[in-house]
Amino acid sequence: MSRTDVTARFNVEARGPRHPTVRPADAAALILVDRSATTPRLLFGRRNPRLRFMPGKLVFPGGRLEPKDRHMPVFGMLDDESERRLGERVARPALSRPRGLALAAIRETFEETGLAIGTRDAGTPDTIPDGWQDFGGAGLFPNLEALTFVARAITPPGLIRRFDTRFFIADLADVGHRVEGTIGPEQEFVEAAWLTTDEAKRAEIPDITRAIVEEVEIRLSGGNKPWLPVPLYYGRGNRMYREPIA
Repeated sequence: MSRTDVTARFNVEARGPRHPTVRPADAAALILVDRSATTPRLLFGRRNPRLRFMPGKLVFPGGRLEPKDRHMPVFGMLDDESERRLGERVARPALSRPRGLALAAIRETFEETGLAIGTRDAGTPDTIPDGWQDFGGAGLFPNLEALTFVARAITPPGLIRRFDTRFFIADLADVGHRVEGTIGPEQEFVEAAWLTTDEAKRAEIPDITRAIVEEVEIRLSGGNKPWLPVPLYYGRGNRMYREPIA
């Protein structure tokens, strides 16, 4: 299914039952890439079937931006293009939002998979906000230099839950710490799956995830350079659109 096909399918699904419009919540997701084999593989997690939202679906690790994410000390900075694009097409620009979104992607990935995108090169954080104790307690600073902003998707109006999700990409080699026991039958993710882009496109994944996989496939073939195009998927009326973030 191509990106055009995915958008067309969204347009069909958008004609289903509609709910009162709610403002999308800021969210972030991380696409972790394992380059140890000839063909890169992407990390997915299967959501617990008992969850109300997207039960049993294969998704990228991620979740809502929380206020605590703006206050965690970090190592390094996002690249200039990622920082700039994260500030584009937002109703109320804030200097802290790009960093907060990147931190949300790192925190959610750690909580859901036990993989910490961080470094001990800068010592240990002096202050650790609530929700980051396990990460900071391992002697890690979140490593923003490891992340690149690669896509954005806003849930269409009329759906009961809406998210404005920014997708980041990082390399498995930038994992500085691992914690066991975060994946299992009582956790948010019941299993982890490392899939090539071809395997992911054949799997039962949400349509927007399939579109992002195709974007990542193109980006990886271009060397994942920061200046490569970043797409925005959004809905208006009963249609879904894809536009580049300049």
